[in-house]
Amino acid sequence: MKPLSVRSLFTIVLVLALSSGKSVAQQQSLREQLVGAWELVSCDRTTASGAKQPYCVNSYGILILDASGRYAHMIGSRGRPKLTNNNRLDAPAEEFKAAAQGFVANFGTWSVNERDRTITRHYEGALFPNSEGRVGKMSVTLVGDELTLRDPNPPPDLDQGQVVTVYRRVK
Repeated sequence: MKPLSVRSLFTIVLVLALSSGKSVAQQQSLREQLVGAWELVSCDRTTASGAKQPYCVNSYGILILDASGRYAHMIGSRGRPKLTNNNRLDAPAEEFKAAAQGFVANFGTWSVNERDRTITRHYEGALFPNSEGRVGKMSVTLVGDELTLRDPNPPPDLDQGQVVTVYRRVK
């Protein structure tokens, strides 16, 4: 039997080191994997009758989950009509209503149930004030850098419709 060359030994050590690094990364908790900024890929929020929410039409957005347990979330419809007045306090009510219906935003705290693979958000502030104080729980599917959130119990304003949002990790 031939003794191992220095090059062969180095290759074996390198492969083992890289392999153990991958297994350490794979052992991260779901919470640790979710920390970061996520850009919206798709927004599928419909009512029971199938009507799409205005903010999900040609949408863009971001979800930020920080390590301290705080989050910020915004989704808007691209191409919302500009207000005719640059002062939002003096905007005509119908224009302001259309602008608000095409945008959703909230912030607060978040936690993860590792066993159930769910994320729970505690809404502290929201564009829609009725959401403030509400708790939202969504199932999590994470494949590589793609995050899918699905709400098994959509809020009443969706009339038991579907809520699925897909995000891609911002790098």
